[in-house]
Amino acid sequence: MLDETERTETVDGPARDAVGGLAGTPTVVSISDIHGYLGAARSALLTLSDHPDYEPVVEPGPDGCLQWAGNDYVLVFNGDLVDRGADSDRVVATVARLLAQAGPERVRVTFGNHEMGVLTPDRFGWGGWYSGSRPPAQRRAFVDRVRAGHVVAAYGGYRVTYAHAGRPDPYDPGVLNAQLAAAATDLGAAIGTPEDHGAQLAAIEAYPDVLGLGGRTGRGPGAGVAWLDFAHLPADAPPQVVGHTRHNQPTRKGTVVCQNVIRNNVNWEGGEAVVVETPESLVALVREADGGVGVQELSLPGSGSGSDGDPGGT
Repeated sequence: MLDETERTETVDGPARDAVGGLAGTPTVVSISDIHGYLGAARSALLTLSDHPDYEPVVEPGPDGCLQWAGNDYVLVFNGDLVDRGADSDRVVATVARLLAQAGPERVRVTFGNHEMGVLTPDRFGWGGWYSGSRPPAQRRAFVDRVRAGHVVAAYGGYRVTYAHAGRPDPYDPGVLNAQLAAAATDLGAAIGTPEDHGAQLAAIEAYPDVLGLGGRTGRGPGAGVAWLDFAHLPADAPPQVVGHTRHNQPTRKGTVVCQNVIRNNVNWEGGEAVVVETPESLVALVREADGGVGVQELSLPGSGSGSDGDPGGT
């Protein structure tokens, strides 16, 4: 995803912004907040292979690396691929491989606050992490991925929208994606120049719906789609699948589902999960401690709302 030598195929318009821009009705699979924990991400993505009701979305290749399985899916990496875990570079390589194999219309990456660290490293001081230590050539390559539509602020599913942190009020993924592309264009022109630092701070101010932190340390109630804390998403927020805020299991508030579970489960067996959406259903597939796969039913918009922390049924 950050390989400066790769040719970047552009994804335009409806296919960039929503599953409705594709032919047919592909199943949407989403995973968030991998944060460099490749083993946990593999376990989560392989839950489909290990459940009798699903075809695989990925499968191990001859070298053991995950490959696109060739079935009718859209795979959404819902932000924060990198930092914290030991394998950020291998996670990025895995996503880049799957994107090349499936095509960018079938592998979507939403923009999380740690992807923002690649674009605006001076704001965060994350030099000890993957995002904050990228050289100019890789930062430019990431800008190219954003401008090409491979990395987006939000992606529309059938009844929910996928965004790393979400928004409390209705929003149009296409509008936010255009804003992210414009921000990347502004930033890309300055990378590696004396204007780089100032351009980073200016972009955060100019594009608050995408890049806004909602306060000095981020996560506040006025934060943008990459930073807003789950606590600030009301029960009547638009139907969304988000990450960003840590939970032990996929957690529903109203018709918002938070799927950020890898970090809270990384120290013991099981707990990794993906969310799977079809036009008729929304479920989480959760890796159990014995290696099996459990199905957690999640309410669809209009089918009832849970209270804070209600996992939505098992």
